[in-house]
Amino acid sequence: MAMLEQTNVSERRACLLVDISRTVLHYMPKVRLENEQLQGRMVELASERRRFGYRRIHALLRREGVEANHKRIFRLYQAAGLAVKRRRRRGGVAVEREQLALPSQPNEVWSMDFICDALANGRRIKVLTIVDDFTKESIDLVAEHGISGQHVVRVLEQASQFRGLPLAIRTDQGPEFTSKALDQWAYKHGVQLKLIEAGKPTQNAYIESFNGRFRDECLNDHWFTSLAEARIRISAWRRDYNEHRPHSALNYLTPAEFAANCRRQEEINGCERNGS
Repeated sequence: MAMLEQTNVSERRACLLVDISRTVLHYMPKVRLENEQLQGRMVELASERRRFGYRRIHALLRREGVEANHKRIFRLYQAAGLAVKRRRRRGGVAVEREQLALPSQPNEVWSMDFICDALANGRRIKVLTIVDDFTKESIDLVAEHGISGQHVVRVLEQASQFRGLPLAIRTDQGPEFTSKALDQWAYKHGVQLKLIEAGKPTQNAYIESFNGRFRDECLNDHWFTSLAEARIRISAWRRDYNEHRPHSALNYLTPAEFAANCRRQEEINGCERNGS
């Protein structure tokens, strides 16, 4: 190739002089071509999901039928410069983390919390986040300028119409969660309210982990001009989280897939009990 670039010799003549076939000159290894195509798809996925690391990119590629081991994916991911820049964390005093007991079935324990953000005009919004601790499903994300205890009750009533009630709900000691409205509702429906100790968010680690992903992948990536826009984008992110986003704690299944597997297993167990 250097001869062709530096002289006026034709390609055919150059190949004769160095005694190689023109086919060899233009040969491109199949693996290299496959890698280029694979890397191109990885770049596309990374541009759509800017906070996904190579493991989740790998899980998405597997869903598309791509057969490639994690080492190859990591090598191409690094070569393309797709490594996710870690956001700077606030410093704080180290505390001993409390291990949470993982529930054994869906609707055993839900976790609730609030996360705050602001619109482009500076007005603050508050988002109520509710997660099933076992399936990791986002049960609801409710964005408002203000949310009272009575509003929390209405959200829970609506959620119960689609998936039933949990045995328990874990929350912090915020005024909305210690209100009379929520306490009376929980007593009426036989739902246990588990309040964590003040100043110990690690006791509600599942919802804290979810909130981190929600802020990192949704709130920090959008500049909401209105509450209506915030609701639309937050709702779209919730659907994507439940139905398309691979979850590492679920062996890279989506929460919806994991929940569906749980329902199928429960049906099988029910049939076996009835048969016996």
